[in-house]
Amino acid sequence: MEILETERLVLRFQTIRDAEFILELLNDPSWLKFIGDRGVRTIEDAKNFILNGPVRMYKELGLGFLLVERKEDQAPIGICGLMKRESLEDIDIGFAFLPQYQGQGYAYEAATRVMTYGKDSLGLNRIVAITKQGNHHSIKLLEKLGLQFENLIHLPNDQEEINLFAWNRSQV
Repeated sequence: MEILETERLVLRFQTIRDAEFILELLNDPSWLKFIGDRGVRTIEDAKNFILNGPVRMYKELGLGFLLVERKEDQAPIGICGLMKRESLEDIDIGFAFLPQYQGQGYAYEAATRVMTYGKDSLGLNRIVAITKQGNHHSIKLLEKLGLQFENLIHLPNDQEEINLFAWNRSQV
């Protein structure tokens, strides 16, 4: 996956230099409520999370969650990207932003660019997304991106039913 840009944002590969930001993001109350506790409590945990998650996926599949920075000050504000989960047949889009950067259009801007990359550069015919049923902000964003609710699913080792949304080239 290449570095992506929008008018206000740069989406780039995560590195261990981003550990402090990732530690903050993964322990944000919204992350914990809607995505889940990843057990990342220290800078060292965050470095390992980055190396064993995003960096490994970049090397193995050429895609993953990118760090989203504002161009104006290079401030890290969130993550957004495409990934391949073993539990899902299709590549899915995901995003998470710190609360102080929500409601300013950054998630939509970043996710729109990621969707365009997936459709045009990767030639994907289907992109999915998962979200907890009560995550109304993410659901609204997914719908704005053109994904439609398909059904409720269970991921392995998770008893909670979650929403599966999808964009299909054939529906466009």
